Amino acid sequence: MNENGLTLALSKGRIFKETLPLLARVGVYPKDDPETSRKLILDTNIDALKLVIIRAQDVPTYVAHGAADLGVAGKDVLIEHGGQGLYECLDLGIARCRMMVAGPIGWKMPTGRVKVATKYTQTARRYFASKGLQSENIKLYGSMELAPLVGLADCIVDLVDTGKTLLANGLEPIEHMDDISSRLVVNKTAMKIKSEAVLPFVRQLSDVLSP
Repeated sequence: MNENGLTLALSKGRIFKETLPLLARVGVYPKDDPETSRKLILDTNIDALKLVIIRAQDVPTYVAHGAADLGVAGKDVLIEHGGQGLYECLDLGIARCRMMVAGPIGWKMPTGRVKVATKYTQTARRYFASKGLQSENIKLYGSMELAPLVGLADCIVDLVDTGKTLLANGLEPIEHMDDISSRLVVNKTAMKIKSEAVLPFVRQLSDVLSP
């Protein structure tokens, strides 16, 4: 945690690119380009605000444990993490997609047991349990669409944007699980002891999100 200011945890890629315009609207600009810089902690034009660049899946952990005061994380990551130790303050409305169950075209949800390939193992377990199904969850980190094609799993749980990748691999969305977007989260301790810095920042972002 930045003792003399605030630290905001972000991940490279789509979330970072779509967060930058929001930060610019509240007058915050990174001094280095995270796509080319090897630095993991970036200074901004605001001396009291630093950006820490980490994996998307690690953002809730860094914020919950106080290694960062705030963070931007996808709702998918927050659902999987559980959200302990942090407040979910704002829906930033960026990096939108859907969390779906997908399977081979024409595949029907079985009764009893299902083999699922996903990186969202806890989310999948809870979802299928809510439908009275026992899921055998196989954790993968990429090329999810391959799993049903080679018999590793019956279906997948993954994020879907346009659905073109699914279709190209002979899969289709089966069930919609949740709508996903990125959220601003705040460490619970920071909210209390750094409220004079945290609350104005949250309000500024909220204001630029308002229609």
